[in-house]
Order: sequence, then C-alpha cells, then structure tokens
Amino acid sequence: MTTVTLTEQTDESRLLSAMQQYWGYDTFRPLQREAMQSVMQNRDSVVVLPTGGGKSLCFQVPALCRDGLALVVSPLISLMKDQVDALRSCGVSAAYINSMLTYEERVAVSNDVRAGRLQLLYVAPERLLQEKTLALLESTGGISLVAIDEAHCISQWGHDFRPEYRALSILKDRFAGAAVHAYTATATEQVRHDIANQLGLNDPNILVGSFDRPNLIYKVARRSGLMQRLAETLDRHNGESGIIYCISRKEVERISASLNELGYKTRPYHAGMSDEARKQNQEAFIQEEADTIVATVAFGMGIDKSNVRYVIHAGMPKSLEHYQQESGRAGRDGLEAECLLFFSEADYVTWQRIIQDSEPQSQGGAIQSLQAISNFCTSVVCRHRSLVNHFGQDFPEKPCNACDICLGDVELAADPLVTSQKILSCVYRQGQRFGGDYTALVLKGSKDQRILSNGHDQLSTYGLLTDIDRKTIRDWIEQLVSQGFLIKAGEYNVLQLTESAREVMRGEVTPALLKARKKTKERESKIAAESWEGVDQGLFDELRKLRRDLAEDRGVPAYIIFGDATLRDLARKRPSNLGNFRNAKGVGEKKLKDFGEVFVDAIISHCRQHDLDTDVGASKPKVEKPKPARNIASSSALRSFEYFRQGLTITEVAAKMDRAPSTVTGYLSEFIQHEKETDATKWLDEATIREIDRAIEAVGDEKLSPIFNHLDGKVEYSAIRIVLACAQNAHAE
Repeated sequence: MTTVTLTEQTDESRLLSAMQQYWGYDTFRPLQREAMQSVMQNRDSVVVLPTGGGKSLCFQVPALCRDGLALVVSPLISLMKDQVDALRSCGVSAAYINSMLTYEERVAVSNDVRAGRLQLLYVAPERLLQEKTLALLESTGGISLVAIDEAHCISQWGHDFRPEYRALSILKDRFAGAAVHAYTATATEQVRHDIANQLGLNDPNILVGSFDRPNLIYKVARRSGLMQRLAETLDRHNGESGIIYCISRKEVERISASLNELGYKTRPYHAGMSDEARKQNQEAFIQEEADTIVATVAFGMGIDKSNVRYVIHAGMPKSLEHYQQESGRAGRDGLEAECLLFFSEADYVTWQRIIQDSEPQSQGGAIQSLQAISNFCTSVVCRHRSLVNHFGQDFPEKPCNACDICLGDVELAADPLVTSQKILSCVYRQGQRFGGDYTALVLKGSKDQRILSNGHDQLSTYGLLTDIDRKTIRDWIEQLVSQGFLIKAGEYNVLQLTESAREVMRGEVTPALLKARKKTKERESKIAAESWEGVDQGLFDELRKLRRDLAEDRGVPAYIIFGDATLRDLARKRPSNLGNFRNAKGVGEKKLKDFGEVFVDAIISHCRQHDLDTDVGASKPKVEKPKPARNIASSSALRSFEYFRQGLTITEVAAKMDRAPSTVTGYLSEFIQHEKETDATKWLDEATIREIDRAIEAVGDEKLSPIFNHLDGKVEYSAIRIVLACAQNAHAE
C-alpha cells in the first residue's frame, strides 16, 4: 500500500491547478505526476518519456509552483523560440538567451532576470557556460530548478552525443541549492546511468515511461514504386503536416523537387544547404506555408510541432533508437499519425559503409544497432511489440491494431515450413559462403554467370522457387534472419545457419513467412476511429483556417494558438458560450481571453449554417427556442457594427471592445458583408487597394498567405481581408 503524505497531496493539487489554469489539462499523463513531484521535492531526476509524452510539462508546470527562476538548458535555437512562444501564449512569463537576440533584446532579458520578472529562462549549453551568463543567473538570488532537455546528448553512448554537454556538471557546483533534472525521449539503461554520473546527480530519481506510442500507426514495406506511395500518403493527408526522411542529401533534393512538380507543397532540408536556406524552409514548415519537409536526419531534434500527421522514412534509419525518435515526431498531440518506413537491402550496405568509415571503437555497437533495425524491417511481429521489447519493456500479447501486421496489411505465405526448408537447405548446400541476393537468384533458377561458374545450377535446391518473384524470396530470407534461423556473418554478410535452423529442417519449428498483401482498402486503426468520433469534419476544417489566420496575424506557428486535439474537441462539443468553451481540452485562462470570442463566433456561425446542435454533451436549460435566421452576424460582431458606422478604425474598435485586433478584423469582414459594402477606400488608401488587387490577379483569392507573400509582407492581412470582402460583395451584385 502506498502512503501519500499531506505535502504530496498539496503539491499535486497545486500542480493540477497550474496545468488547468495555463494549459487547460485536468489530468496527468503517464509518469508526469512522479516527474513533477521530484521537482517539487527538489530531488535530482532522470526522466525518460517518449516524444509526445509531455516531457516539457514535467518541468514547466512545477516551475510555476516554486519560487525563483527555472533554468532550462536546450540544444537548439528553434526549440527555445517555439517553447517560449507557446509558454507566452499560455500566459507564462518566459524568455530565452541565444545568439539570435539583438543587443537590446539581451539587455531586456537580463534586466527581467535581475528583477525577478521571469518564471522560466531557456539557454543553450554553450551560452550558459559563459562566465557572464553564470554570473547573471547567480545574481537572481535563487534558481528554483535546472532542467536539461535532450539529455541523451550528455552521454557518449547516446545517439546524438554533444561534447559541450559534458561541461554541464558545473551546474551542481554553481547552483548547489537547486536540483538538476535531465529529460530525454530515448535512453538505454547504460545511457541513463551515464547521464546521472556525468551531471554529478545526487541519488537521482530515475523514471522511465513506456516506450510505446499507441497513437502511431507503423507500416513497413519494400521501397518499390516509392514516388507513387509517397503521393498516395500525401493525398491521404491533404493539407496536413508531415516529414519525409531520406538517407542522402541528393535524395532529399530529388524527392522534394519531384513532389513539387506533382503539385505538392514541400521544402528540402539538409546540412549541405546554407543556414539561411534551412531556416527559411523550416519556418515555412512550422508556419504551414509548406505541408511537408523532406529532410535528412539533420532535421528534427527539438522541433516542437505537435500536429505532424505522418512521418515517412524513404530509407532505413541507422538504428531503432533513431527510428523511435524520428518517427516519434508524429502525433505529439496524442492524435493518430502514420509512420511509414520504406527500405531495401541497399540501405543496409550504405549504412554499413558509413559506419566502417567512423571511429573504430564505435563500429561494433553501430553494426549491432544496424542489424536490429534491419530485423525490424523484415519482422513478422507486431511493430509496437518489437519496438517496446527492444527498449527492454514488455508489451501485451494481443494485437495492437495500429501496425501493418496487426491490421492485416500483410498475409502469411502458403506452406511456410516447406518454403523455409528450401531456403535453409539452399544456404547449407552453397557452403554457407554466399549472401542473400545470390541465394535468392539460385532459388529462382537464374542463369547468372556467377551461378553457372560456381556450378550452383547443379544443386538440388536450384530453381526450387522458380514460380516466386525474386523480391519475395529475398524478403523471406530476411524474415528468416530476423527470426533467428539465419545470421549474416563477416564483412560480406554471408548467410549461415543457426542452431534454430536445424529445428526447422527437422520440422519441429515453423517460421512465419509473410508476403505483400494484394491492394485492398486499408483498415482504419482503432485510435483513428476514436479520435474522430463525434467530430464535425467541416467545422474542424473551418477552425483550422481560423487558427491559421490568427497565427499569421501574430507571427507564430498555428499549433501555438491551439493544437489539433483542441480543435477536434471543439468541433465535437461545439460550445456556444465562453463557459463551455473553457471546458474544451487544452483551453487555459489566457487562451480563453485571447481567442474564446472569435472561436465561439465561428462555431455558432457554422452550426447555424448547417443546422447543427451546439453545446453537445454540456448541461444547459432545455428551453425550446426558435432557430435564428441563417447568416446573421454574431452578437459580438453586431456590437462592433455601430463603431464601424461611426468611422472608427480597427485599432480604436479593438480598444473599446477589449478585443484583439485580429478578432475585430473578423468583425469588420462581417460588417462589410452585412452592409454589402463594396468600397474599400473607407478603410484603405487607393494605392494599397491597387497593390492588393494586382496580387489577387497574380495568385488568386483562395488563401491569404499567397497574397501576403506576393506583396513581400508589406501589406497587413487585415487590409487584404477588407479588399477581399468588398470584392465578394461587388461580384455578388
């Protein structure tokens, strides 16, 4: 029986209150409570939670419940900016110090630190270790906690080791009163202990969450017809964000260019590009100007984009650790997301060559990791179970219903025992001195000159699988490797039989051999069906457009306004007042104030137009009211109409109504439609109107962003909306 102290109960209540107030969450995700309690108790900790598991909240929430400044060590500038923007949007006082700040901005942040006006400060390790930065932090009089994000970078056994992280052990000396907490998504037991030792942690609480991501739908296939498969996936996720990972820079450029020619909106990203080009393409992806980023593994660490709906690997990653982290960038909001991996034997050879060119002491472990991901690709075991088992955890012996194996996208080959015996016998009769490609050719009955020269056309196993295509035979060989009946030995990966193979030859064990399933309608995963249950798709799409417009006005990523999970909840519950809007998932006090009115207005308008019920599932008086006429402006908008009739500007109306200018711009659009205004000169000068008209002629009027970009950002979105609204009225006459 676990005893909970009064202090722990009080801490938990404060933590939940802060989560509800700032983030709109009323429950902990797995392991968050324990991780936050470590911070509240000022006990060092190492926390391993998968990407999307809510690591950031583990230190952000308790930072608001403790006195003093919370110091966050973060490896990438883009991550700092995204997290600080997200915190500020929730009403948290946060800032960062990095090389992107101007001198004046650095001075302002330093003043805020000294004055105690900040709750969280993000700093890169290189900047933190400068004496002037350490002195500034010591001048605050109290660091409440130190959080180290992407902590696997500390360990030489980690997959993204960064030498500068080693020096962070100084933090225990300089801030002796503050506990240090390390957070990472992937860390083996060896890496976890190395992190604790390198940081000099004192009896740390080591917390390891489940490595399973049940909302991710894993699918693995051979890389044939790749461009068609990519196009099918992008069509399936039309207008949604995704990442395509490639092994080489050349392939990044080729795939991105090919997809763009087909009409998709993608941007390339790799280390061979200039810093400015990478930054621009990353921003285009974050701001949803581009749907898909095509990248090498140079892209991704620290990208805090919650609404990535698909991650595609156009080639096999170098390890399961890398795959877990890279695929984990999908579905960070907890909603369903696809993770597709396309592979070939050539990928293994490519990575093997790269590993052989690396430091000798790291080659052994790297080759083992490469074999593990190769086995995963050809495995016949549930993908979720394979990943979880690799990281030393158990997985229930039941279908996950979220991978190609459990969803039935593959099927068993006919008579797998006899087929396996033919393959193993062929390997044996070749003297166990040849690789998988060669063996497949022998079984197929190829007239390849090497086979004829070796006399292997005379073997009893020659041509035993003539009626099977060579790729399928090659797949079966890899499946026998992944199940432990064959191993790849030596520099040239020659096939050799294991002891288990003898059991197969005696008919005591039957391997599972899979073949590609014929093209059928794909089954929907359980997580996808549940996440869309009750959601009005049309309203969800409208709310996405509204979110994008608000984000453009504020110059922040769309997901910082609200995540997809919040929009789906709103499109499910359809609140018609601020009280019910506040009850939606992910709506905190600050966001309620900033965005509540404009979103409620949009929901009411959509429900009127489509005869939908509002406040679904909410308690409300059951009073029969006549349905209002359609297309009537919202009550908030109507209050603004008198001000506009008086000739007040958007800024003046926003001040009078205590609304954001972006919200009032929406009211003005309704006013223009309601009054059937066609003359935009009441709000804009003629030169600006002409510029916008020319831009519309050039790029069309379907979306605001192309018009805004065509004008090089020199004309505000509000002006573009006014011209479009007047033009629509003019066309209607």
